[in-house]
Amino acid sequence: MSPNEVVFYFDFGSPNAYLAHRVIPAIERRTGVRFVYQPVLLGGLFKLTGNQAPMVAFAGVPAKLAYEARETERFVRRHGLGAYRFNPHFPINTLRLMRGAVAAQREGVFEPYVEAVFRAMWEQGLKMDDPAVWAQALEAAGLDAAALVARAEDPEVKQALLANTEAAAQAGAFGSPSFLVDGELYFGKERLRDVEEALTAAA
Repeated sequence: MSPNEVVFYFDFGSPNAYLAHRVIPAIERRTGVRFVYQPVLLGGLFKLTGNQAPMVAFAGVPAKLAYEARETERFVRRHGLGAYRFNPHFPINTLRLMRGAVAAQREGVFEPYVEAVFRAMWEQGLKMDDPAVWAQALEAAGLDAAALVARAEDPEVKQALLANTEAAAQAGAFGSPSFLVDGELYFGKERLRDVEEALTAAA
């Protein structure tokens, strides 16, 4: 059976999730398979799986961190992602942003919300854990910031984000970006080639 969708577990705080977001549309066009974006809280996923951010896990291995930075440069160059800028405020607390993503799903503005926040984070370098900056970025994108900010505080929205995160962990995800193809997990932007190969083979 050919998969008709790929689940994309993402958190705005991951630069690699942003890079994957920019590459996904071309894969969708080539394969005809849709990527379903599933917002998760990366910090919560780390706690559930015992994982750590690379800057923490490899703090004592400078060569590893330098290699990861070089790999990102290669990926950016390969895919022509010249708008990418590493956020000077990294790491950013994304709890509000991810609740906002769930709220945007319920408000029917998920795709423009995702695009606006990824752009603000990884192209404009904004401090998106500042509520005022977050709201301004949404307004600049033509979104109703007041409605989204209010909806993000809804207990049902908070519970949905928690449920998404727990489901991601149960599926085997331990970080962002992660991709689920017909029950098979792929982790990292570098695995997008493998994801596309799997989709092509299944077709």
